[in-house]
Amino acid sequence: MRRQLSNWTGNGDSLAAVIALLSLLSAGPAIAEKRIALVVGNSAYQNITRLDNPRNDATLMAETLSGLGFTLIGGSAQLDLDKAALETDVQNFGRQIQGAGVALFYYAGHGVQVNGSNYLVPVGANPTREADVDFQMVDINLVLRQMQGSGTRLNVVILDACRNNPFGARGLRSADGGLAQMRAPEGTLISYATQPGSVAQDGSGGHSPYTKALATTIKQAGLDIFQTFNQVGVAVKRETGGSQQPWVSSSPIDGSFYFVAPVAAAPPVTIEPPQQLANAPPRNRDEEPLRSPRGGEVGGTNFDGTWAYTGIGTNCRGSGSGFLVISGGLVSSKNGRGIGRVSPNGVYRATSVGDDGVALTASGRMSGNSGSGSYRRADGCVGRWTARRL
Repeated sequence: MRRQLSNWTGNGDSLAAVIALLSLLSAGPAIAEKRIALVVGNSAYQNITRLDNPRNDATLMAETLSGLGFTLIGGSAQLDLDKAALETDVQNFGRQIQGAGVALFYYAGHGVQVNGSNYLVPVGANPTREADVDFQMVDINLVLRQMQGSGTRLNVVILDACRNNPFGARGLRSADGGLAQMRAPEGTLISYATQPGSVAQDGSGGHSPYTKALATTIKQAGLDIFQTFNQVGVAVKRETGGSQQPWVSSSPIDGSFYFVAPVAAAPPVTIEPPQQLANAPPRNRDEEPLRSPRGGEVGGTNFDGTWAYTGIGTNCRGSGSGFLVISGGLVSSKNGRGIGRVSPNGVYRATSVGDDGVALTASGRMSGNSGSGSYRRADGCVGRWTARRL
């Protein structure tokens, strides 16, 4: 007579297939909304002082954003652009963000304000008078105009471009140090590496203080966009001894945005008492189910064996497959690493964090030699999985 075992649901009940396949679903975290970024870094200036770090800063930001699900214009950081190339990339950016959820523009390099307007400085710029500025530099408002009317939920402009005015000795008397504060259009946040009118450090050790703090902070789960840039500001202020304080200009933003969504709280473990089958003989002491160290019932060989699984996202790109081993209700990967439990009746629920740092929950059922269910990642990606016993 088969013994009757209790139902057990909780974060300890997991099908390892879900945990393992989610790390294979895509190279970076899949997301429900489309995220587009243009990342530019100008270091190799031809006619003015070269900068050591913008190329490194832009490369770091491009890699970080790509890992957070952003699609990059040009596929990577755009480095050492002249005026024509910069304008072409901005125009392409404006086309690509139509209907996207989030549009992000990042620039590291020389930037100046002239008569209250802010300009990005291409690597070939060589103005000798104020009248040259419009022909040799790119007004930041050009980027903002591309974002307006694009239908994006959120626009982010990040300017690590508040260094010393490189044209101070060329008769550009209206060119001031740092950048001027701009009015953020609807649904837009503008982040400056330092306060308006102040000068930011290029930095040492390969990266500017601002970008180093930003690349670290945006990978932290559960920070909304305002918390993110506030923490960046605090980190930069501390590192520079208060000499540099990042600044944010923002209009009202509808809803919440997270570079990495909050980690889902693990549901409480609940243990239901075993129930006797109708007309079944009393259970012997030897028939007591095995118990896990946490007090939950783990025993049972219902699903022992090697399993092959496959999974695919339903609202995001990516698929994956692999193997797992189940023994006595304990689940491990093929390399022997324990990664979960399966309840004796096949019901499971998993709450964990994938290899890319994104939290996920999964649910479903195993029955006989097959199993199936669904999963949801904290970044909004959902999908389905199936498994079969070999």
